[in-house]
Amino acid sequence: MTYRNEIDAVASVLSKNPTWNAINPAHAARMRVQNRFNNGLDIAKYTAKIMREDMAAYDKDTSKYTQSLGCWHGFIGQQKMISIKKHFKTTKRSYLYLSGWMVAALRSEFGPLPDQSMHEKTSVPALIEELYTFLRQADAWELNHLFRQLEEAHAAGDQVKARSIEQQIDNHETHVVPIIADIDAGFGNAEATYLLSKKMIEAGACCIQIENQVSDEKQCGHQDGKVTVPHADFLAKINAVRLAFLELGVDDGVIVARTDSLGAGLTKQIAVTNEPGDLGDQYNSFIDGEEISSAADINNGDVVIKQNGKLIKPKRLASGLFQFKAGSGEDRVVMDCIASLQNGADLLWIETEKPHVGQIAGMVNRIKEVVPDAKLVYNNSPSFNWTLNFRQQVFDAMQAEGKDVSTYERADLMNVKYDDTELGKTADEWTANFQRDAAREAGIFHHLITLPTYHTAALSTDNLAKGYFGDEGMLAYVKGVQREELRQGIATVKHQDMAGSNIGDDHKEFFAGEAALKAGGKDNTMNQFG
Repeated sequence: MTYRNEIDAVASVLSKNPTWNAINPAHAARMRVQNRFNNGLDIAKYTAKIMREDMAAYDKDTSKYTQSLGCWHGFIGQQKMISIKKHFKTTKRSYLYLSGWMVAALRSEFGPLPDQSMHEKTSVPALIEELYTFLRQADAWELNHLFRQLEEAHAAGDQVKARSIEQQIDNHETHVVPIIADIDAGFGNAEATYLLSKKMIEAGACCIQIENQVSDEKQCGHQDGKVTVPHADFLAKINAVRLAFLELGVDDGVIVARTDSLGAGLTKQIAVTNEPGDLGDQYNSFIDGEEISSAADINNGDVVIKQNGKLIKPKRLASGLFQFKAGSGEDRVVMDCIASLQNGADLLWIETEKPHVGQIAGMVNRIKEVVPDAKLVYNNSPSFNWTLNFRQQVFDAMQAEGKDVSTYERADLMNVKYDDTELGKTADEWTANFQRDAAREAGIFHHLITLPTYHTAALSTDNLAKGYFGDEGMLAYVKGVQREELRQGIATVKHQDMAGSNIGDDHKEFFAGEAALKAGGKDNTMNQFG
């Protein structure tokens, strides 16, 4: 619907209510245009459609992969999307990621916590709502500038310019994009997962990512001690998320099934199995143990299972957990992924210990033998030492090709002395191409970095504090921040405007006309920035 159509629609309503004659239909229409989404469900339905279209586009052309950065505050998400629109003129194929790690570390009322599902579950939907509040405000902010330009064009009698601006308003591309939201292991049983999923969807989430760890033993994907659950438990939670989507009318909501089996060597329980070869039997086939030949081999408290026709006494730790066979991780990953895709999941997440296209592709190709359109969401994790990993991969490739690598020490490849070498430069090229290569060769539809803004906030704060409290003093801020904001066109240099001051001024005029007391007059110091 165009801005002019909205004016006509509001004018029709006002004509039936004569006591509302103080309302200018253009003002009400403008407020409607600046607030495209009325609630989180509107957003979830809109973004689910976008994500489904992106998935279909990727199936036809793997160069059309999608990306996101993890954002721990609405302002961070807002500035990310404003930056993307500024530099690339579109928000297409750019998402937000909501990281459970960052919610735990930065948004819990308990203070900083490890990524072990100890934070309040309500903090997850609260952050989704916050992110979309800031993205909607970015729409209002950007459109507000266009509407002010439109008023100036009308005041100057420049109808050509006015029509051009109206066209920009009518074709405005929203900052609201899909969020892939981390529900950890579901925060409890399947009913708890369903209830939290509803809150997340109502807040705006079109895509929920859930992992196959035990909820009360959950660990960060890059920590030790991970414990997985049998498939029946995990699939019940996938069903819970799907039913939450369907109940709320988000019929094309997206579920990402994450497997931590590559790094998880433990299970809390033995799966229920009804016949040889079913999912429970397959899960149990990976449990490590020793073959027994008689009841005399069974001690008090031992558990015995039948595995490949033999009686096996599983290895049980003092914690009561059972141990998987060493080296079985990749096989378990493939089994997990096929089971998830065949039972309601839309996308996969394989948590790996390093960024290696060949390793990821090896697993994905096995999955695609059963589910040809299998696609991944992949964590370009800050937990990887990217420089060392890729330098070692290049070292190994050079060595395999018979090249002389005697000038390099593989264990010391992080050393700055290798930065400008052939190996160092090649490794940087491989890193730069990782997303493109992995999208093409390893089925990765979506690349994300879970907690980049955690690191950027720390790094930029360190640089500012070092200078401001040192010899640079105020120059540290002026040269390192404000001057760069001005020269790079960063909107936050006018922080009053970014926070909504001009929107508020315009609303005051809508409400009170000439009697409005505005903040943006000649004495506003933001005018120093042009």
